[in-house]
Amino acid sequence: MAARWQVSLAALAAAALVACSDTARPSTTPTTTSATPTAAPARPSPSATIPTTPATTQPLVLAIHPTRAAQDIDLTTARSIVRGTVRSWRGFRVGSLRQAQRSTTTLALVPASAAGPSIRPVTIAGIDPFKDPARYPLRTPGPQPTAPVIDLTAGGDVMLGRRVATAAARTGDVSRPLRAIGPRLASADLTVLNLESTLSRAGTPQQGGDSFAAPPGVVAGLRAAGVDVLSLANNHTGDFQQRALLETVRLVRAGGIQPVGAGGNLTEAARPAIVERDGVRFGFLAFNAIGETPRATASSAGAFSLRMPPRTGPLNAGDLATVTRAVTALKAAVDVVVVLPHWGQQYTHTPVPAQRTVADALTKAGADLVIGGHPHWVQSVQFLPGKVVAHSLGNLVFDMDFSQQTQEGVLLELTYWGKSLKAARLTPYVIGSDFSPRVVTGTRAEQILSDLR
Repeated sequence: MAARWQVSLAALAAAALVACSDTARPSTTPTTTSATPTAAPARPSPSATIPTTPATTQPLVLAIHPTRAAQDIDLTTARSIVRGTVRSWRGFRVGSLRQAQRSTTTLALVPASAAGPSIRPVTIAGIDPFKDPARYPLRTPGPQPTAPVIDLTAGGDVMLGRRVATAAARTGDVSRPLRAIGPRLASADLTVLNLESTLSRAGTPQQGGDSFAAPPGVVAGLRAAGVDVLSLANNHTGDFQQRALLETVRLVRAGGIQPVGAGGNLTEAARPAIVERDGVRFGFLAFNAIGETPRATASSAGAFSLRMPPRTGPLNAGDLATVTRAVTALKAAVDVVVVLPHWGQQYTHTPVPAQRTVADALTKAGADLVIGGHPHWVQSVQFLPGKVVAHSLGNLVFDMDFSQQTQEGVLLELTYWGKSLKAARLTPYVIGSDFSPRVVTGTRAEQILSDLR
């Protein structure tokens, strides 16, 4: 895709200035289907041809490396960058799309139709070119965006039991840790998290002090935070045995959230969750590679499971074939396939080699997003054409306050235009002493994101 758009900055600037001169006024209606007003034509001169304003335009995106923190620029400076009169800004040097995909200090000019998850868009006066393309002020000739804008947010491990539950109970609000970041989660059209605690104590604790059970009332708080899908394929869904696992699945579903990855038997545990937004069908599968929660079988409850290093033995070819077949079947039924593995080594930023092997098999089978959990630290992110593999987003809510890294994480915020993934943003946060995550910016954000490179 990038190769087709290796045009010169000068050519882009000339095209963009036709459509975004100071006389142009962007539409004030935030809709993806309305036409953007064009600039007034230049006055003719005896020796010049009158420039023709293109019939349709698209956003001209200022793009940086996807592991850089969010950046916002004023319109005057943005236009100066387009004209070529400003060649550097806040430590970024203007360069090509390919350079921006590889370098954390390059700023590129990219037509929206050439963009994808391998770059992060810079907002202009707070306007995002992919979330609000009709109001975005920098334009260049090209296809006018008409597909619906759909935002999908994925978060990391959520544990609402143990000390988190004790602290929240003192306030009388069992969902208190979700309140600070809840509005951001709810602003997405579709939100998915990993619930790493049961909602029942119906059985005997299986992991001693590391057996996690949250109050059932947290489901209402999760739903109020906009959560649509919860992965239950992890090593704590079975912490209070089979009856508690089944009760957790039931309570999640009864609360208006789709559970995925665990159930009363293998058929239920492997069943995908499917959510439709604006005519686009998103399908979710989840599996547990850590153990501890029983493997679901044809006749017994548990999690959809895959045996792999470092916890459940060598990579099992039969398990992987079962999972990839499920991915391929789901891809035939939906537009976007999201796989949620619970895998990897705890307390490291580096994925084990088997994670990359499995991720490669999943994407080849049809997975568009692979979003992992369990390591409790953030791990590297791979940006493929139209696809993203995030090995670990870290903890979102947890009481692991024994290290800095276990109190840091990122939201993966994705924007689709219809079925096409246009942007992936990594939004860092820090978990406070009240176990609530809060978004951070500036130096702290850059420090967290540097661990993903």
